[in-house]
Amino acid sequence: MTLHNIEVSRVTPSADSDLVLNSVTIALTFFDLPWLLFSPVKRVFFYRLAESSREHFHSFIVPKLKLSLSLVLHNYLPLTGRIIWDPNEPKPSIVVSPNDAVSTTIAETDADFSLLSSYGQCPVSKLHALLPELPVSHDSATAFAVQITLFPNNGFSIGVAAHHAVLDGKSSSMFVKAWAHICRNRTSLPENLTPSYDRSLIKDLTGLDGQMIEMVRSLKGDKTSTSLTPFLSREIGDDVVLATLVLSRHDIERLRERVKSESPSLNHLSTFVIAYAYVWTCFVNACGGNGERSVSFLFVGDFRERLDPELPATYFGNCIFPVGSYCRKAVEFAEEKGFVTAVEILIDLVKGLSSRKVETIAKEFADSFDAVKESSQFGTVAGSTRFGVYESDFGWGRPVKVDIVSIDQGEAISMAERRDESGGVEIGMCLKKAEMDILFSLFHDGLQN
Repeated sequence: MTLHNIEVSRVTPSADSDLVLNSVTIALTFFDLPWLLFSPVKRVFFYRLAESSREHFHSFIVPKLKLSLSLVLHNYLPLTGRIIWDPNEPKPSIVVSPNDAVSTTIAETDADFSLLSSYGQCPVSKLHALLPELPVSHDSATAFAVQITLFPNNGFSIGVAAHHAVLDGKSSSMFVKAWAHICRNRTSLPENLTPSYDRSLIKDLTGLDGQMIEMVRSLKGDKTSTSLTPFLSREIGDDVVLATLVLSRHDIERLRERVKSESPSLNHLSTFVIAYAYVWTCFVNACGGNGERSVSFLFVGDFRERLDPELPATYFGNCIFPVGSYCRKAVEFAEEKGFVTAVEILIDLVKGLSSRKVETIAKEFADSFDAVKESSQFGTVAGSTRFGVYESDFGWGRPVKVDIVSIDQGEAISMAERRDESGGVEIGMCLKKAEMDILFSLFHDGLQN
């Protein structure tokens, strides 16, 4: 695969706002702080084109994407800024200065568009080539960057990299859909795509900011550190592939009926619970090993509607709460009832989320970080079937595929709605090829049985 960078430019917000002329500072909240040291979240959107010559791409598509990016940044100014941690301040902030911009790379590649945008196994290194770097240093962390890559005579991709302390998956998906809306329609944003930055609604009444800062510094091993450098990225070998497992609406229903037949008393069998429980049990079995080994898994729930007062649905930032089941024995999920066991655990976690108090969030994060150290396998979920990633139509049709590539930095799976079927689920996974082959076999055999 050859990649040729044509241009790296700075796209600034449209200059019809007084905000662009002045510095803007947005303090991070206790929802943002736990993500300070994580690697960027990276997603790539693939678009197939009927007309994808170089001339058409560079003379029409790129200018249109850049102009609409400039226009949408008028509403999403934090994405042009940086995280700064002034040693004299108790916590970091997002700082947007005059003339700040989003770094935008334009590139071309001779890679196989059909392979990279398929559901099958693809070397994850090839996908990383379609994504921008997000500079992070000791005292400054870039918020957001974009890469637009042409596949001549096939289509193009849009790769985005975002600092997780700036926004969560819901905010990120809202931004991409807002950008697509302006590119497609050249009209102002509708209410559901217009971000809210009112952080006065997030009240720190029990010193959660301080607890989160203490936890972050503890993870860094320095109780006075203000460094923004993230944890070291995991090295990815050439044998690591990303693939997408698909559950149709019919598959979900059959799995749901399987649970009901084995445990008639179970209810609240949501698509999320069924999909996560099924792929988790396949994942544990694919990794094999001693049945007594410790395994853990978690997910994060949107907390916007659970605060008092509630946050707007369009709140921009992080507002997610982790819940998990830690240090279980692998054999619990390897037995015949392993799938139902996972369903039972997840149902309890989902039910418990509604009664969680925000005051416990620091402990929940601390427990999850401790479990990572003790577990031989630690599963997490990125994305959601509720984000509507396939609604991101820039004017050339919906994406043919969307991947969260940064799941390669941990034992994470990604979830999204199925592109062409209501009620189905796309599940992204990143493993060594030999492990992925076993996982695929278990996944499909389980559905047939």
